[in-house]
Amino acid sequence: MKISQDRLVENRRRLLAAATRLMRESGCQTVGVADVTRAAGLTHGAFYNHFSSKEDLIEQVFAHAMLQSGARGFVPDDGIEAFAREYLTPEHRDDTGGGCSYAALAAEASRLSPGVREAVGTALGGLIERLSRAVPGRSKVERRRVAIHRWSAMVGALILARAVDDAALSDEILTSVLISLDHPKRGRRAGTDNRR
Repeated sequence: MKISQDRLVENRRRLLAAATRLMRESGCQTVGVADVTRAAGLTHGAFYNHFSSKEDLIEQVFAHAMLQSGARGFVPDDGIEAFAREYLTPEHRDDTGGGCSYAALAAEASRLSPGVREAVGTALGGLIERLSRAVPGRSKVERRRVAIHRWSAMVGALILARAVDDAALSDEILTSVLISLDHPKRGRRAGTDNRR
């Protein structure tokens, strides 16, 4: 029986969504094809209609996930601070499977194929461009630098907040970075800038 084009598109969407969630939760290497098809409610055969191998799936998950989750909900007119207040929350920290793909998957990219790193680089370049339109700076180069700094601080804070088993420390990490992003000069005056 021939599968309709609409069904093929829907199956692909389900496979990518399931794989993305599972890989955010457990990492790329621990998730198998059977796990993905089971979570998507499809058969092994459906998988191979869309992906040539697990490696192909991983590359496509990274391309899909980074583009979909990168600054999801970010509205340049609202500013990066408003986005940070939504991003650096205990709820986002606790939603590994549905949260930010950069925080959940980026560290793995360095150990994966060049195709994965290319997908991350392409998505990240576009995200930095979007963020740079919402940060202060006298030039495009300065705004880009600020955007990279702020996004790196946000993702790093989320990674570290997820890594510790101490709830108070985890919350403190999120709050401290949020305060430094909302008031960068105040943070330096308070002694966080130790350069001499």
